[in-house]
Amino acid sequence: MVNENSSAVTKAAYGSWRSPITADLIVGHTVDLPEAWLDGDDVYWCEGRPKEGGRLVVVRYGVNGPAEDVTPRSFNARSTVHEYGGAAVLVREGTVYFSNFADQKLYRQSLGESPQAISQTAQCRYADAVFDGAHRRLILVREDHRVSDSQPTNTIAAVTIDGSSEVVLVEGNDFYSNPRLSPDGRKLAWLTWNHPHMPWMSTELWVGELDQAGQIVSRKKIAGSQTEALFQPEWSPGGVLHFVSDRTGWWNLYRESDGQTEALFPKEAEFGEPLWNLGASTYAFANGGHIVCTYRDSGKTRIAVLDSAGSPCELNLPFTEVSNLRCANGNSILLRGGAPNEHACIARVSLESLQCEVLRKASTVVENAELRACLSAPSLIEFPTANGRTAFLWYYPPYNPAFAASSNELPPLLVKSHGGPTAAASCTLDLEVQFWTSRGFAVADVDYGGSSGYGREYRERLHRQWGVVDVEDCTKAAKFLAEKNLVDPARVAITGGSAGGYTTLCALTFGDYFKIGASHYGVGDLEVLATDTHKFESHYLDWLVGKYPEERQTYIDRSPIHATDRLKVPVILFQGEEDKIVPPNQSELIAASIRAKGLPLGYLLFAKEQHGFRIAENIKRALEAELYFYSAFLVRGGLRF
Repeated sequence: MVNENSSAVTKAAYGSWRSPITADLIVGHTVDLPEAWLDGDDVYWCEGRPKEGGRLVVVRYGVNGPAEDVTPRSFNARSTVHEYGGAAVLVREGTVYFSNFADQKLYRQSLGESPQAISQTAQCRYADAVFDGAHRRLILVREDHRVSDSQPTNTIAAVTIDGSSEVVLVEGNDFYSNPRLSPDGRKLAWLTWNHPHMPWMSTELWVGELDQAGQIVSRKKIAGSQTEALFQPEWSPGGVLHFVSDRTGWWNLYRESDGQTEALFPKEAEFGEPLWNLGASTYAFANGGHIVCTYRDSGKTRIAVLDSAGSPCELNLPFTEVSNLRCANGNSILLRGGAPNEHACIARVSLESLQCEVLRKASTVVENAELRACLSAPSLIEFPTANGRTAFLWYYPPYNPAFAASSNELPPLLVKSHGGPTAAASCTLDLEVQFWTSRGFAVADVDYGGSSGYGREYRERLHRQWGVVDVEDCTKAAKFLAEKNLVDPARVAITGGSAGGYTTLCALTFGDYFKIGASHYGVGDLEVLATDTHKFESHYLDWLVGKYPEERQTYIDRSPIHATDRLKVPVILFQGEEDKIVPPNQSELIAASIRAKGLPLGYLLFAKEQHGFRIAENIKRALEAELYFYSAFLVRGGLRF
């Protein structure tokens, strides 16, 4: 803590500090970097730009640079398969294939040319493609929405690159992902699963034999069961199938050959992740039979190189979180990396010299000395929670070298509840977190029971306990920090988006510890969600809550909309008008109930936004509105309620 007697330090209440980290700076100088690919010596990545309406732009970085946009301004390289999308782009020998957000058609674009539509079937969505050179086609996941009064049909399909043909190769199950072609082009591997399962609960890995015409003539299940979740099947350069399985309780790496499955580098760590977005990659093949892999352990990501026997050699890279791992030419890797003091970036690493070349940063604003001086460093804390268990949180203390509070004051706490709910808190530098800490708020980003990164048992804590375990853990996290005299128990807020918004609303209605809350596109009525959501998650509540309508009373009992009579604190709601995952009626029902009760309420409905805000002015408005709300009701000297 800065010496509060220093003449250079202004004494002011926690939560009221002036900060150089403004909403304008965040939306004006930050991009999203969800995915990247290698094509020979060229690097491509997708860049989400809030200042361009949140569109995803394919960018190419050639051997000699500089980076240049590939997709024209009228295109947005974003798929909505499973609504969450991902894997919307494939690059092959200088040609980019991508799904366009506006019409969800599949396009081909050669360098220097305009995109040309190649998909022929209207009202279909495409993602997760692999190139089939022998038949001049893409093999990919297709989601068919042509029957308007029923759920879409998911298949693995093939689309020729000249647009002349589109055929279904694999069908019959509810969902598919990861179609992967063997190096000789004779076998296709894929993952599949059915309702009511999600891909991190139960999946199967299949391999099919292809004939000369490219049709699947026989197929065989390789792995998977009701209690096994699989992730990222890949063929080695020698044609050996690899995959990640949590059959031991931890997502570990395996290879299969001649009917025999072998574990590589078995470890109580997570080499996989929940498949909310298609295209995730945690390992890749390098020269000499080596495998580069990442795994999550103790809240951070490690990266290692395995030799042919599975013996590891850990790499010392400047990242605490790594995703989107790729390998090209066998001697370099591409990744998305980040750290508590560094924004996410796209980086290329030589496996020979370990030289790390950062190609694109999500933001460069923290290179400014004044801003960098304001960064709060997080620490991972394991804390006791209900039933003798422990859970985890990333704790960010309030910090701004230009300000100090009185020695007898404790800071307000903002508890963050992540989405999913099978997601995880991130420790990569996030200016939206620093927006709060540099103003004098403490932040606790909670990995409640159900979060990924801590093994299957931890994920399964939410089985039929959504709205219970997550709320207990977030509440216990706040109480733990208060008991440690780190935060003011009288000024504790909770915020979250999507599933985290539901946790927020539950904590405010069913509990009495939090003094204020902000729900971003959160669920208020579980019954409405069970009957009005998209296919991918349409049975997720069976696992999280119980079978509907057989267990309807549980849905009623755990829906905040039915408990607003117990609500006694201010609430602010944020919602996207075009959200298909948590439709606007969820926020509107809660808002109407709170309004009728006469409690302080904020409700912001954003046009042209879906699930998660991407447009600069909307991100700014939401951030500033949440700050205003807390300043009015939570910060010392603000309004009292």
